[in-house]
Formats: sequence, structure tokens, C-alpha cells
Amino acid sequence: MLKKNIEDALNKQIRVEAESSQIYLAMACWAEVKGLEGVAQFMYDQSDEEREHMLKLVKFINERGGHAKISALKEPNVTFESFKGMFEKLFEHEVFVSESINNLVHITLEEKDYATHNFLQWYVAEQIEEEMARTILDKINLIGDDKGGLYLFDRDIQQLTVTSSASTPLE
Repeated sequence: MLKKNIEDALNKQIRVEAESSQIYLAMACWAEVKGLEGVAQFMYDQSDEEREHMLKLVKFINERGGHAKISALKEPNVTFESFKGMFEKLFEHEVFVSESINNLVHITLEEKDYATHNFLQWYVAEQIEEEMARTILDKINLIGDDKGGLYLFDRDIQQLTVTSSASTPLE
């Protein structure tokens, strides 16, 4: 049985994951309209993944005797100055999500809820992968304003999407 404060914190994380899915979806739409098919597909895939993260939390809460709650979401930003600016926002958001998960882990340790702590370790490991936006930003900085580099980057990120989604199955 979940303690109330842990249930509340997990429900807050449901919202974070749902908003993450919406942010990625908005980024996918923006990239697609700009002709960045690879970036758009990467963002669509990330949006789906974040929704799966949310559903994992929903099921965990309900299975542990709590009640998962779905709340209203903040509308995501739908325009960006550049694709570099979009990835900078993405990275900032992923750092925020990592902090949120770390806070959750801390609460479970304080409450000695080792089952929830163990469950959250999957999210801790997943966030290390999610912060790959830092590596992507490094590549974008190398490209600069080179249109040919942007074209190659768009193709390369499509391959990254195929590789990462094939190697990280959802439990």
C-alpha cells in the first residue's frame, strides 16, 4: 500500500511525463512543418516513449493500492526560433524531469518504501539516456549554419531513432 505523500508525488510525476509527451509532440509538429523529417520522427518517437513512461506510473500506482490521477496539462510551446533552440529547450526540460525523478527517489528513501524505490530505478536509468540531448546539442553546435550539415544531421537523427527504439524495450 502506498503512503499518501508517495502517491501524491507519483501522481505529480504522471503529469510531468504527460507534459513531456506533449512537448515532444509539439516539437515534432514544428520540425515536420520545417521539412526536418528525421527530427520530426525522432520527436514523435520520443513523445510516444514519454506517454509509455506515464502509463507505467499509472499502472504502478493503481496496482499498489493507490489511485492514479490524470490532471490538466500546460500547453507546450509550439514555435521555436531554430532547431538548435528547440533542442536547447528539450535539454532544459530533460534536466527538469531528471530532478523530478531524483526528488521522487529521495522521498521513497525517506519513507523507506523500497518497492517504489526499486520501481523508480528504471526511470533513473532512462533519464541518463534521455539526457542525450546534450550530445545532440554538441553536434548541432558543430554544424553551425551549414545547410548541408543540417541535412546530414536530419538523416543521422533518424538512424538514432531507429537504433534507440530497437535497443530499449519498455518493460
